[in-house]
Amino acid sequence: MKRETPPATPAAFDAQSGNLLERLIFNNRGAVILLCLCITLLLGWQATGIGINASYEKTIPAKHPFVVNFLNERSELNGLGNALRIAVAVEQGDIFTAEYLDTLAKLNDEIYLLPGVDKPYMKSLWTPTTRWTAVTEEGLDGGTVIPDGYDGSPASLDEIRTNVARSGEIGQLVAGNFKSSVIYVPLLEIDPETGKALDAGLFSERLEALRDKYQNEQIRIHITGFSKLIGDLIEGVGQVALFFVAAVLIMLVVLFAYTRCARSTLGVVCCSLIGVLWQLGLLASLGYELDPYSILVPFLVFAIGMSHGLQKMNGIMQDIGRGIPAVVAARLTFRRLFLAGLTALLSDAVGFAVLMVIEIRVIQDLAITASIGVAVLILTNLVLLPVLLSYTSVSPQAAQRSLQSEQDDLAGKARHPLWRLLDRFTTKPWAIGALLTGAALAVLGNLVAAHLQIGDLDPGAPELRADSRYNRDVQFMNANYAASSDIFVIMVRTPEDQCTRYGTLAAVDQLAWRLEQLPGVESTSSMASLSKIATAGYNEGNFKWYELVPNDGALGAVQTRAPRDLFNQGCSLLSLYVYLGDHKAETLARVVATSEAFIAEQQLPEVKFMLAAGSAGIEAATNIVVEQSMQAMLYWVYGAVIVLCWVTFRSWRAVLAAILPLMLTSILAEALMVLLGMGVKVATLPVIALGVGIGVDYALYVLSVILARMRAGDSLSQAYYSALLFTGKVVLLTGVTLAVAVATWVFSPIKFQADMGILLAFMFLVNMLGALILLPALAWLLLRPASLAQDAPQAAPAADAEPPAASLRTQP
Repeated sequence: MKRETPPATPAAFDAQSGNLLERLIFNNRGAVILLCLCITLLLGWQATGIGINASYEKTIPAKHPFVVNFLNERSELNGLGNALRIAVAVEQGDIFTAEYLDTLAKLNDEIYLLPGVDKPYMKSLWTPTTRWTAVTEEGLDGGTVIPDGYDGSPASLDEIRTNVARSGEIGQLVAGNFKSSVIYVPLLEIDPETGKALDAGLFSERLEALRDKYQNEQIRIHITGFSKLIGDLIEGVGQVALFFVAAVLIMLVVLFAYTRCARSTLGVVCCSLIGVLWQLGLLASLGYELDPYSILVPFLVFAIGMSHGLQKMNGIMQDIGRGIPAVVAARLTFRRLFLAGLTALLSDAVGFAVLMVIEIRVIQDLAITASIGVAVLILTNLVLLPVLLSYTSVSPQAAQRSLQSEQDDLAGKARHPLWRLLDRFTTKPWAIGALLTGAALAVLGNLVAAHLQIGDLDPGAPELRADSRYNRDVQFMNANYAASSDIFVIMVRTPEDQCTRYGTLAAVDQLAWRLEQLPGVESTSSMASLSKIATAGYNEGNFKWYELVPNDGALGAVQTRAPRDLFNQGCSLLSLYVYLGDHKAETLARVVATSEAFIAEQQLPEVKFMLAAGSAGIEAATNIVVEQSMQAMLYWVYGAVIVLCWVTFRSWRAVLAAILPLMLTSILAEALMVLLGMGVKVATLPVIALGVGIGVDYALYVLSVILARMRAGDSLSQAYYSALLFTGKVVLLTGVTLAVAVATWVFSPIKFQADMGILLAFMFLVNMLGALILLPALAWLLLRPASLAQDAPQAAPAADAEPPAASLRTQP
């Protein structure tokens, strides 16, 4: 087939050719460079103000009924939102010593003064809200656990020991072995000193300073809670940055080894880094912060930029190797690949943007953060890079090496063994084998993926390693306290001053009994259980009387001495505390199912049982939202990618060839999560969508060349071989390089980053193999010259996507 001879000099090239956008960019190259430089300086300065933080309310599904109930009743729930538990333990002896209580008092006072502590609801042995109650010859008696007259004497210490035993706090504030006690610290969402969201990283640093101050050979301090977890994750961000740098260096070295051209290598890397800089600058300008869940997004933006930048650099390099001037080569490459690159980036953006359907603010912020990053790549890697390379060009030796396979083929030499192998997948036996293998993997993957669970599958914080300091502290809490940090709270709304009516308390007691029978439920606490204890106490401690008395007056008398965390000021809200052994998805699901079944059955019209507060209640709501959103998210992302592919290819057969490998990758990624023991949660859900958006890049570049060559008259083998030489080898390079780069994350101390590294490396590799193996097999099955003409009868030969190579031989 005859092809137009490219111009040998820039002057021979028609500067008014191409579309309006191309002319606007390349006829004003100096202005484009200057504008990008100004934007880089401005946004680079803005990026210095980017912060890292995470708000508790951003991590919860604010519109879920559970959370709506919690937020509506929050003012009367005594700090059941974001809270810390700080255990102060002794190595020898017990807590009933003057030295221990003095240390506990000092630590309690310093924590009380920290900005962001919800002071009225803080609780420890030293707070006046920690009280004891007992039945004496004169009736009910009680007081603070540490009396006003405490002086550290043996008599005072014995009195405190007695008060603790009568307080009902053993297993909650005091360990059963009397070797530690807890300071319960509810936190405010807004720091009163700054008027902004509480800085979890700074608060964690202050806690660590107190730990260092008071911890010694005799005293050990253990801290758990959302803000401490986020603080530890933020502390690990420095190492995340090191992994980012390592990934950049790996890609830099591999790219230079491939091109052996320093200027083009630096051009691609610099434009990708500029994209990240613009992203951070725009986020800072818009008032956004990074958080531990979105801290990996800048690397993903860099990786996407490298993938597209390599395609542009490779096209320019090959054109220069054919003797085309750098500025003309840049324009021709822009003309051929801009549409495919734009579609791919839009697909990436859609993969991020569909996360907005998940009504959890931290995921929505991640979607916005990533979408902004992908949007700037349209300018930095599709526009700035070709313009920059039109000035810097590439080394002549590198340009010639880029055409080695093509020149060998034209000279009649044997094709490269790898290209020869891949080209076999356009023939019937190999194509059928690839399709059957893909179908078998899909079936097997579906069988394994059917076991994918929602939520956490392990105790502690799965975001961190099992042996991390935070998870060791969680293990200590779980081993020493019956009242674990995993608290599920059921709220019971009654008419004013009627929360202690017999019918209400009987219903609460019945629900508590049902929940206590469930695996994973350690204990419950409510006004009903306290009333039964009081009834036994009124009757000389005889546990035959451990029942609810059907007498509203007698039950109401208990109210005067009951802890305020069990009911509100107006006695119109009760709290049923359910202490869980863990926050695994199956445990939460059992508690929710049992509670909802009971609520559906209960017959008290004036009493309303509401789910759910407490850390476990909020996590249960999060799991429900994640499960509901997962399928909707995939439908949206695949729907959007299908539409974009149709707009690009105008062929339903081509759309199928591009989409089916992505679907296989999604199935296999879910199966891999099952094998790795990973559940679907806030930290992992985004990756499932991102794999689709990012993975379609490879298919778009390869398929655009195949369609262009087939519409121009080439056979499938010729078209695919052209695609391999023009874009396929870059797909192979980027897939392997990015997989190796993110695989280094497995060494991160942050477990969810390590998990993301494994998943992303797997997706990069499988998507790359899908584009190079399964796609040509599907093209053999679906694409025929006649069918392409039928799908797009008015379409031009797609010369804008056609590599300017001479006709290639067709032998295998």
